[in-house]
Amino acid sequence: MSGTGAGPGDWVEIIVPAAAADVDEVAALLADACEPAREGTEIRGDEVVIWAPLASREAVVAEVRAAVAAFAEAGLGVDPSTVRAQPALPEAEWRDAWKKYFHVTRITPRIVVVPSWEQHTPAPGEVVIDLDPGMAFGTGTHASTRLVLAALDRLAADGAAPTRVLDVGAGSGILAIAAAKLWPAATALAIDNDPIAVAACAENVAANRVADRVRCAGTPVEDVAGAWPLVLANIQAHVLRALADALAARVAPGGTLVLSGLLTPQAPAVADEYVARGLRLVALDESPDDAAWSSAILARP
Repeated sequence: MSGTGAGPGDWVEIIVPAAAADVDEVAALLADACEPAREGTEIRGDEVVIWAPLASREAVVAEVRAAVAAFAEAGLGVDPSTVRAQPALPEAEWRDAWKKYFHVTRITPRIVVVPSWEQHTPAPGEVVIDLDPGMAFGTGTHASTRLVLAALDRLAADGAAPTRVLDVGAGSGILAIAAAKLWPAATALAIDNDPIAVAACAENVAANRVADRVRCAGTPVEDVAGAWPLVLANIQAHVLRALADALAARVAPGGTLVLSGLLTPQAPAVADEYVARGLRLVALDESPDDAAWSSAILARP
């Protein structure tokens, strides 16, 4: 829905109820199976929400129901008969609808994410990220985001000191902000193809007082110049495959690439595509919070 210039009345929300244990996996599978879901999904409690133009309502509902039927046959807790469409919420109502699910969250022993509407007194040594994601992906609550933040914390603890960080598909900017706070001498470029995400990223960068070192932009990764010591990409598997040439080419010699947004069965095959482009697989990490999700860490020799 975002970035189209259309009003709420021009859109519908397609709602997919799911078992709580399966909701993250259903969201990711929908993004692979249905074109409208590739433009963005949102998890609200035990429901997955995608958006479609009002004129395409019936066709998209039918497409989503067909996908959900296949998910149900595979054993996931979904029922195609419960898929429904409703008028899209205005942004103010949408934000209020999910605020109850997003609270102060400790991601790693050091990294704590604090929503703009909550208060938190930092403990000594904590890396606090103040966040208002708006309509952009990235609150730190999703297993794929947690995997990248944990990888960043480990890299910092192991003595890595990248001077430049590229965050591809930055969403709210949470990963670039974390990198800037873990490495105070580093600069970062956070890019996203969604103008709403770029705006949310810029607001969060300013709120975290790192705007002098983190730039948010809509630049396609193919147009980003140079090679980067640390590249982050928390995107769905089909996008990581499509961007493999461009992402691999932007990892500097001796640099690190962290890929996330991968369902665990997808991770080895996606990592292999990057190994074929000259990178070395360092680790496949399964999420300790949700075994359905994994990340891949690679390095350029």
